[in-house]
Amino acid sequence: MAFQQGLSGLGASSRALDVISSNVANSSTVGFKASSTVFSDTFAAAMGGGVSNLQVGMGGNTLAVRQAFTQGATTATNNPLDMAIGGNGFFQIERNNGSTAYSRNGQFDLDKDGYIVTPLGERLMGYQTVNADGTVAFIGSTTPRPILVPPNGIGAKATGGGDVNGDLAPDGDAVVVRGNLDSASDVIDPVTAPFDQTNPSTYSFTTSAAVYDSLGNQHSVSMFFAKRTAVVGPPAEPNPWDVYVTFDGSALTGTDAPLGTAASRIGFNSSFGGFDSAVSTDNPIRVSVSSTTLGTGSDPLLFDLDLSNFTQRRSASAVFEITQDGSPPGEIASVSVSTDGIVQGRYTNGETRDLGKVILATFRNPNGLASVGDNLWSETIDSGQAALAGPGDGLNGTIGSGRVEESNVDMSAELVNMIIQQRNYQANAQSIKTQDQILQTLINLR
Repeated sequence: MAFQQGLSGLGASSRALDVISSNVANSSTVGFKASSTVFSDTFAAAMGGGVSNLQVGMGGNTLAVRQAFTQGATTATNNPLDMAIGGNGFFQIERNNGSTAYSRNGQFDLDKDGYIVTPLGERLMGYQTVNADGTVAFIGSTTPRPILVPPNGIGAKATGGGDVNGDLAPDGDAVVVRGNLDSASDVIDPVTAPFDQTNPSTYSFTTSAAVYDSLGNQHSVSMFFAKRTAVVGPPAEPNPWDVYVTFDGSALTGTDAPLGTAASRIGFNSSFGGFDSAVSTDNPIRVSVSSTTLGTGSDPLLFDLDLSNFTQRRSASAVFEITQDGSPPGEIASVSVSTDGIVQGRYTNGETRDLGKVILATFRNPNGLASVGDNLWSETIDSGQAALAGPGDGLNGTIGSGRVEESNVDMSAELVNMIIQQRNYQANAQSIKTQDQILQTLINLR
């Protein structure tokens, strides 16, 4: 019976060598997971259910080939769309035949239509933003779809998003200026030195901000600050300043500004130089510019100018930051992915938009997945259904943008295992050879 045991051993060692050879061949394959062979012994069933002290095994058998879904090392690449999963999870891929597969290979790029795809052109699945302007609102929380980076650019956005009825967009002031006005500035008498933007002696400090109309044309809003004499009151104005606003170098008059050429008053607290809202009743300053004044064929421009982030301290007058919500048209310049899977597009106009979100799939039994080649696995009854969630959610791993996960094959261990299986194969072959020699001895007994 030693022939049977030896042959079974040869088969088991041969399968183990196949697995080892596959591991070695894929030691440089991105996202590859090494496999190992699980062996079992084989016994003949005993009739009657008794246990014999003379039981002899019938050899060995390959019980299963099990993959090790341990984390592989990650390597930086020059492609921001490459992604490495740090932790649990698989990328969900829509195959070219319409089926769904899963992968740890994060080598991605954009195809001609703007979809994020694998080297085989198969699409990465996730959640797509709803709004054309890229605001974060994801759909398909139960039905993922291929992630698309819109190849078309984004349109212009008018500063303030206001309309002709005087209503502003709900996200607050369109132009916010943060800075400091020097408390040591000289007081300027508006009677003897009336404001004149061409005469620096009639104001203490000036700054400008760029704004955009509905066609994306850039305009300049200038602010001129003039320190005034303290007012005893009531109401008291210990540190008053007048602010004059011009648009593209011209004073806002008539229908373009409710304040006309009059100044807007702001003030500061004497004790710590903070903005005094009780005095600054004109803040924020409403700026309204008609289509005629714009002269570009765009819609009227309406926005608020917020100066509440100014201080008055004993240091040089300066502007630290100006923010505004308008922009000219822009084309897609680059794409990146955040650790939580948000796909972000950066445009030539400086805008950044969230375009989609990568999802990760996890399984109760990853070893139940079926390998289908091309670094892909498919769901089976043994693996259980895929549980979809965003990177970083629950036990899911996070995304490393511009990186890929290397194979987790341990080459040293594989070479050692190869030698072991080679010795096993030789030993099993020797057992067959020995049994053959014994049979030859029996045949020759005459």
